[in-house]
Amino acid sequence: MVFSVMTQHAAASANVPTRRHRSDLVGVAYLGTIGIVMLVWITGLVWGTIAFFNWLVS
Repeated sequence: MVFSVMTQHAAASANVPTRRHRSDLVGVAYLGTIGIVMLVWITGLVWGTIAFFNWLVS
């Protein structure tokens, strides 16, 4: 017994733009910048807390 297989072909191929490496690098640089700023901010808070308690104790 032979069954005919019905296939459906697209009328036009879809042109899906691929991701560019440049946008990936910009994203990594952006996240790196945010990470560095957060690290500096937390370091400043810790330094300020230590300085405050040193001033309070002295």
